[in-house]
Amino acid sequence: MAIPHARSGDVIAVGLPLAPDARLEDLRSETLVRDTHIEVFRLVLQPGVRLQEHRASGLLTIQCLAGGIDLTAQGQHRKLAAGDLVHLRSDEPHAVVADTFSVLLLTLFLHRA
Repeated sequence: MAIPHARSGDVIAVGLPLAPDARLEDLRSETLVRDTHIEVFRLVLQPGVRLQEHRASGLLTIQCLAGGIDLTAQGQHRKLAAGDLVHLRSDEPHAVVADTFSVLLLTLFLHRA
């Protein structure tokens, strides 16, 4: 069964602010948008989760919606907290460690034809 993704014009609840009866811990990682030249992901990380160094084949933005992470990129360690955003060039090696329960919004601009 295919996972439905948002279509052009659809409004997406990325998770924040939460509805009064919702819990942050109930959010899950998922692809929100998948189209020819863009993918948008909500990534939910438990404290201490480590994503080993990897690369994305396209310009990438990482926005921290909740919690905090350590990002290693370009030979530097950076802390991202709720409200922070960083962008990385295509194929830039990077690694992530979640300091706390964290929710990230990743936007990947693809080079597809």
